[in-house]
Amino acid sequence: MKLYYHPVSTTSRPIMAFAADHPLSLELQVVDLMTGEHLQPAYTGINPSQQVPMLEDGDFRLTECSAILKYLADTCDSPAYPKELKARARVNEMMDWFNTGLSRDLGYGVVYPQVLPHYRRPDPAAQAGHVAWGCDKARRWLGILDQKILGDGREWVAGDTMTLADYLGAGILTLGEVIRLDYAGYPNVQRWLASIKRRPTWASTNEAFYAYFVAPYKDTPFVGL
Repeated sequence: MKLYYHPVSTTSRPIMAFAADHPLSLELQVVDLMTGEHLQPAYTGINPSQQVPMLEDGDFRLTECSAILKYLADTCDSPAYPKELKARARVNEMMDWFNTGLSRDLGYGVVYPQVLPHYRRPDPAAQAGHVAWGCDKARRWLGILDQKILGDGREWVAGDTMTLADYLGAGILTLGEVIRLDYAGYPNVQRWLASIKRRPTWASTNEAFYAYFVAPYKDTPFVGL
């Protein structure tokens, strides 16, 4: 199998982390987002969405981080994607929750408009309003994650063990580190992220993210939560 990815990508990092923890043989192909390689005809020809990640398994191609994680988990029979119907449904629910709620408002409402020029509003007032709106929405999702999903000492978001939902959610939450978001007001979220970061494969699968997407902005002023 071949994975087209970029090491700083929010949706590539969960797959890299999962693959590092499992007996998977992946051929890795970097698609250089920084130079616009994903927009060029060669990549557009195999992925019209012009995004990473994309998995190629023979003549079968699969896009979208959530779908790829599930496919890989079934490929290696990982307990991170349980077979029991209700347990699997809970993992699916949480992956959708992260994707449709928190990722949208935290990523596209707060982080990306402040660091990526093509997401920035051209009018300063519109930019400020958009980021303020995103912060408000993100705080609501973080409150739910902290109190309802990870409250009462729950270690993982979708059961008693780490699942695909934790891999995906950690990738989305750590995106906030690019603009130095402070999650101190969400102690259960902090505890959960700390557990994931203690895993032995975390540093190696996120090294490029911290070097090339977090470090360059260490002195840049940002609007936080």
